[in-house]
Amino acid sequence: MEQTKSRSNIYALLSRILLQELDAEILQTIKNDDNILDFFPTLKEWKEFNEVDNAKLLEEYFNPDFVNLSVLHLIPYETFYTREDQMIETGGANPVTDIYSAYDFMVDYEAARTVSSDHIGIELEFMHHLANAELEALNDNNRNAVKELRETQQEFLNKHLLQWAPMYLINMKYEARTPLYFDAADMCLEFLLSDNEYLASELS
Repeated sequence: MEQTKSRSNIYALLSRILLQELDAEILQTIKNDDNILDFFPTLKEWKEFNEVDNAKLLEEYFNPDFVNLSVLHLIPYETFYTREDQMIETGGANPVTDIYSAYDFMVDYEAARTVSSDHIGIELEFMHHLANAELEALNDNNRNAVKELRETQQEFLNKHLLQWAPMYLINMKYEARTPLYFDAADMCLEFLLSDNEYLASELS
């Protein structure tokens, strides 16, 4: 159960970092939590992170880097990578729409400020949603639901995230101008691969 809780938390953290600019609250959370900082080794040692005040970090470093990585230079949408014409599918034909609906997952486009439901941050949030559902099933000792949810998570990883996110994340590491997003890309890439292995071992 602790493993599932940890997985859910990691998906939530990665989703928040990759979905939109940081705010003062989430930055302070990262700074104050040694467990989170362990995932960000380059950031932890970065001089500015430890010496510059949060408002300046956000305005001059992190948020411009987020815009560079998510809006200006890179495109964090599945269909851009998987469609031959490299167009983002914003309508009901998007490949993730049906599975979101099946698990009562609603995308708040206004809050997320994304143009499509296959943004990497939303797909990671969906994995967090499924891991939370698995946690509830574990609490209820509902083995059938646990198995189904693990199968769904593994299927979503293999049919969606792992089909394109590694390409985006490798590009993100290369383009990142701050240690925060360099480490976040590295962490996300490693975690997706290891979580897929974990789910496969749990289901075997």
